[in-house]
Amino acid sequence: MTYVVTEACIKCKYTDCVEVCPVDCFYEGENMLVIHPDECIDCGVCEPECPPEAIQPDTDAGMDKWVTMNRDYSEKWPNITRKIDAPGGAEKHQGEEGKFEKYFSPNPGEGS
Repeated sequence: MTYVVTEACIKCKYTDCVEVCPVDCFYEGENMLVIHPDECIDCGVCEPECPPEAIQPDTDAGMDKWVTMNRDYSEKWPNITRKIDAPGGAEKHQGEEGKFEKYFSPNPGEGS
C-alpha cells in the first residue's frame, strides 16, 4: 500500500503534509501535489494533516487513476520538502467537485 494525492488537492495545495513526511516523497505541480509511490513508506502521517482530505490509500476504490497520475507527475515535477503558503482562494475550492477537469495544470511548481 502507498498513499496518493487526489483531485481534492487541486487549487488548495496545502503543504501541511509535506512538513510531516519523513521521506520527502511529495512533488509540486503548479496547483497540486503528488506523492511518489516508490518513495512513500506507507507511514500515513500525511493523511490526517491534509485539510481537504486529498490524501488517500491506494487501496481505496477508484484510486487507480490517481496512482498512475501520482507516479507520472512525481517523475516530472520538483520535489518539495518544506511547508509553503497555500494559494490565495484555497478555502473556496475546498470540497468543490470536478476540479481535475476544471483546473488541473501539468505545469511544475517551484519545489523547495
